[in-house]
Amino acid sequence: MNTDTSSTMHYKYMNHKLLLPMMALLMALLTGCATQQERAQRRAQTQQAVREAVEKRQLHIDITSMNTLRYGSRMVTPDFYLELRGDTLLSYLPYLGQAHQAPMASPPRGLNFKERIGRIEESRPKEHLYCFDIDVKTEEDDYHYRIEVWDMGKASIRVRSQHRDAISFDGDCLLP
Repeated sequence: MNTDTSSTMHYKYMNHKLLLPMMALLMALLTGCATQQERAQRRAQTQQAVREAVEKRQLHIDITSMNTLRYGSRMVTPDFYLELRGDTLLSYLPYLGQAHQAPMASPPRGLNFKERIGRIEESRPKEHLYCFDIDVKTEEDDYHYRIEVWDMGKASIRVRSQHRDAISFDGDCLLP
């Protein structure tokens, strides 16, 4: 009889030993499902916010890095940005590159200006990508901005000008 009692106790002990990990695994799976659902909701909200910002032409892009022709890729401080406000481009971007011609009108200001857009063209080359091709003229130079915005809020900006090396930037759309 003593063996039956010890084997029953051993069986109960093993069940409790297995029960805790099984419960932990079940909790992790349930939490994972909730997290996936929450992520899907956040993704849908972000996509909707990006779509609305693009339709209204109201974009604010916080710059995280720049890619230069001569000096490679660099991280930038968080105070640089680009804004599209309807028919106006507000550019507060760093510039690291070579000017091919010195500006006549004033000392160089980098890519820092607020100007009315001369030409803007929107396109959607891929399902999750919005593009703006923008031409703007300042006292210093004529610029072409290519802004690509992915529906998850990531953005890239390529800037070409007549008198400077090309430069590009990566960043995040600031969404409400």
